[in-house]
Amino acid sequence: MRTPYFHKGGHDECCSIESEQAKSENAAHKVHETSSSPFKEYIPSIASFVLLMLGLLMDHFVHPSFFNSYIRLAWYLVAYIPVAGPVIRKGFTLIAKGEVFTEFFLMGLATIGAFAIGQYPEGVAVMLFYTIGELFQGAAVSKAKGNIKALLDVRPDVANVLRNGSFISLKPERVNVDEPIQIKVGEKVPLDGIMLSDHASFNTSALTGESKPKTIHKNEQVLAGMLNLDRVIELKVNRKYSDSSLARILELVQNATAKKAKTELFIRKFAKIYTPIVVYLAIALTLLPYFFVEHYIFSEWLYRALIFLVISCPCALVISIPLGYFGGIGAASRNGILFKGSNYLDLIAKVETVVMDKTGTLTEGVFKVQKVHSNGYDEKEFIKMLGALESKSTHPIANAIVDYSKNGVEQLAITNVEEVAGLGLKGEWRGKKLLAGNSKLMDRFDVTYDSDLKEIAETTVMMAVDGKFAGYVLIADQLKPDAKEAIEKLQANGVRQTVMLSGDKTSITQKVADFLGIDQAFGDLLPEHKVEKFEEIKKGKPGVVAFVGDGINDAPVLALADIGIAMGGLGSDAAIETADVVIQTDQPSKIATAIRIGRATKAIVWQNIGLAFTVKAAVLILGAGGLATMWEAVFADVGVALLAVLNAVRIQRMKF
Repeated sequence: MRTPYFHKGGHDECCSIESEQAKSENAAHKVHETSSSPFKEYIPSIASFVLLMLGLLMDHFVHPSFFNSYIRLAWYLVAYIPVAGPVIRKGFTLIAKGEVFTEFFLMGLATIGAFAIGQYPEGVAVMLFYTIGELFQGAAVSKAKGNIKALLDVRPDVANVLRNGSFISLKPERVNVDEPIQIKVGEKVPLDGIMLSDHASFNTSALTGESKPKTIHKNEQVLAGMLNLDRVIELKVNRKYSDSSLARILELVQNATAKKAKTELFIRKFAKIYTPIVVYLAIALTLLPYFFVEHYIFSEWLYRALIFLVISCPCALVISIPLGYFGGIGAASRNGILFKGSNYLDLIAKVETVVMDKTGTLTEGVFKVQKVHSNGYDEKEFIKMLGALESKSTHPIANAIVDYSKNGVEQLAITNVEEVAGLGLKGEWRGKKLLAGNSKLMDRFDVTYDSDLKEIAETTVMMAVDGKFAGYVLIADQLKPDAKEAIEKLQANGVRQTVMLSGDKTSITQKVADFLGIDQAFGDLLPEHKVEKFEEIKKGKPGVVAFVGDGINDAPVLALADIGIAMGGLGSDAAIETADVVIQTDQPSKIATAIRIGRATKAIVWQNIGLAFTVKAAVLILGAGGLATMWEAVFADVGVALLAVLNAVRIQRMKF
């Protein structure tokens, strides 16, 4: 994206293809640069415009006797210099660095050539309207970037932290993990933390794009950037300022422009080749007619070549395409979706197969104990042992058992705890060897149990004591409210196949898939089996295959996918770091939204390419044939660039 050359610090930001790319990569870091008085940027253009209009008035209407020869030349030079000076100066600077074929060179050559053949007003007009076009384009780009930055950068400057018995105001960077902080009504949460107060309502739109208030209860996670709506609350900080969810979002958005889409990279390479070719064609257009035209007039053919140069400037493409992708990234972030690069906007637009994890992606990941059955043990003693062992795990199923066992039951001291990946836990208590996990764990240790338990359509956690079956608990997870809608939207948006992979039992997995309308489902998959199954699916699908997950065990599959999508609200850091797209709202229906944004972005980019090439080709042909003047050339060039920029910005106002 490009800011005008006359902006503060802008001389290095819109010159060559190389500098254009460097600037685009840092666009999110340099948002909306302005001088102390933005009006100053317009003074040279206003002065030039007034002098040009007065000159045209004297040329065509008033005809004063003094306005001829050198005075007329001096008048138009005075009108020309305020707008041409920075452009020509920058052109020479870049030529000295070896960058000859830039827009500065094209505009300087065309306007100096116009003065050389006596077309003073047209020389001034070309540079003036080029400058005005740059101003308007810069304003549009700055507004787009400013809107995105304002949407995201909602981190408060201070945090009220409890130290030495009283709350003091500090910069969030100076607050330590585990320190309590206080947030008053109407204040934004400065740091991620665990709710110490009973409950409160928050506006989460800065993080998720959702305006609906969210109620958070004691011991639940509160994220930086949320707005406290109804009462004074206290949190215990659980992440440093630099590691907060909001800081992570800002970093993702800021770095998003570093990964370029293929279309963007192609246009940059094309423009780098195209510009010098056009310059040589302009030289040929000036000189070659001498050998073929009967009444060759040098100034006439030079004029045509100058028109050719003006319209050949590739700025409409070089500006609008990066801006189109940046607009797509901004629109996605407003909808709670974070793309880590414009290349992923292109990829997601072509997704044909979506493979999803079940727990935490399509389900809430919040398990509740539904039934307890003990075999030869008192139920309280059974759940006490099981809860004590499961307390050594952070798995959501283990947390459900621990929460249930704390209901008036004392925890035990379990030793020698080991996790058996994908199966469960083993440990010891008072010399007794305990096992807790799924049927595969029981099979591995030759524990005999009722085989009918394998067919129960809920999650079953079994326990064995000293190699003997001691009982089981049934645990159920709930589908997310929009899970069914998510599958329907994917199918409506042209996704050919949906697949679900889960470590849960096949019977449960298939039951969920049937209810949601998912095409294929595979259960009883350990993490390594998920990888194998995904590779198998990917080999059989020629199109782009996406994977959606949330857990640390999903990270390998996210890395293998053509495009990995992570649930960012409750998802693990490993999944979020590995993924290419992060859905901050944890809503699976946003997968289809991301696809629609990707397709809309791609459509806008190609609209801009088509518009620029069509208009430029038409005016180039007319100019070469002597049917277009330099006035038409500059209006066509500036007009196409402005239309392309406005079209690119349009995506930020779309509803998805």
